[in-house]
Amino acid sequence: MALSDVRLRALKPRNKAYKVPDADGLYLEVRTSGAKLWRFRFCHLGKESRISLGSYPEIGLASARRKRDEARQQLAEGLDPAAERRREKLTAAFKAANNFGDVAKEYIEKMVADGRAETTTVKANWLLAQLKPIAAMPVADIKPIEVLAALKKLEARGKRETARRCRSFASRVFRYAVATGRGEVDPTSVLRGALVTPKVTHHAAILDPAGVGELLRSIDAYSGNAITRIACQIAPHVMMRPGELRQALWTEIDMTAAIWTVPPERMKMRRPHAVPLSRQVLTYLEDLLGLTGPEGFVFPAFHTSKRPMSENTINQAFRRMGYATGEVTAHGLRTTASSLLNESGKWSPDAIERSLAHADPNTVRGIYNRGRYWDERVAMHQWWSDYLDALRASKMDEAQSLVAA
Repeated sequence: MALSDVRLRALKPRNKAYKVPDADGLYLEVRTSGAKLWRFRFCHLGKESRISLGSYPEIGLASARRKRDEARQQLAEGLDPAAERRREKLTAAFKAANNFGDVAKEYIEKMVADGRAETTTVKANWLLAQLKPIAAMPVADIKPIEVLAALKKLEARGKRETARRCRSFASRVFRYAVATGRGEVDPTSVLRGALVTPKVTHHAAILDPAGVGELLRSIDAYSGNAITRIACQIAPHVMMRPGELRQALWTEIDMTAAIWTVPPERMKMRRPHAVPLSRQVLTYLEDLLGLTGPEGFVFPAFHTSKRPMSENTINQAFRRMGYATGEVTAHGLRTTASSLLNESGKWSPDAIERSLAHADPNTVRGIYNRGRYWDERVAMHQWWSDYLDALRASKMDEAQSLVAA
């Protein structure tokens, strides 16, 4: 006789466990403890087996019958319900062990192993922290709408550029998950155009020669930490990105040959980069050698020589000099150099781009140009330092003569 809810509620435990059948292989097992467990008995390939469908009353009669029918459908398709159940459990365990946050951390560890710059991996960890709403979700189950919801929260707080960068980072993590067999698609691929396009903001920079001279005089007069002052003095001359400058090592600098060679793992474009050192820069480095050299970081942190100067140190020094965020930044010094060097008309754009370590879209030409423009770059760096000296001394006539020469 088929079971009913009334009969199920009336079942009592006995001295021994017993079974109460329903229909089509479904039955309830009543244990001596009073527990009532749903079972489905079936035969697959001549072998009798059974699977558990849950306990009563958590799983009601209708739900138990629905689960039985699903198992019978699997049998009709030639599948073993017990094997399918084990596969589902393994899949669930696999997904639980491969959530977005864990896969993202593994991806970042791979970035470190591949030699990516420290600043790049630090930013990646920061982006992962912004994606906390999806971090605990199985990476294979995340839907586009769930990623979009996390990104829209950032947009709602005015962080449009952060939202854009998070989408890009999440895309790389999802593609890594696919490549390592833990995902099937990149759900962010359909989100292009769903975010508000952030307004492009350029690094604040001084482009007026007289203003550059005033900045250089302010740097010379800076009364803070001596290492910070020298870093600010060197930065306008070498045209390097702030992260590349602050992580410089003494072993990379050849004072005799007047060359600073930056290894590829610290460069944004992952290529080694050589910087010609002018006489002025060598003088600054000689002053610095007695403070921090001859080993380790050229610009160490305030409280330990084992770490480089903080990424905010130079910008904070500019603020103490009285310059607002919108007036000048460490990165903006590159814009200053690019603009004034191009305006001088004395140097080829390719030589300027090489000194700024910008990638040439033509790979073959880029390799050729790295060697071709070296002599011009050496002359250009010395000219640039001489020009900066003239601006700093307020000798505008001398600066203009350098441009006209």
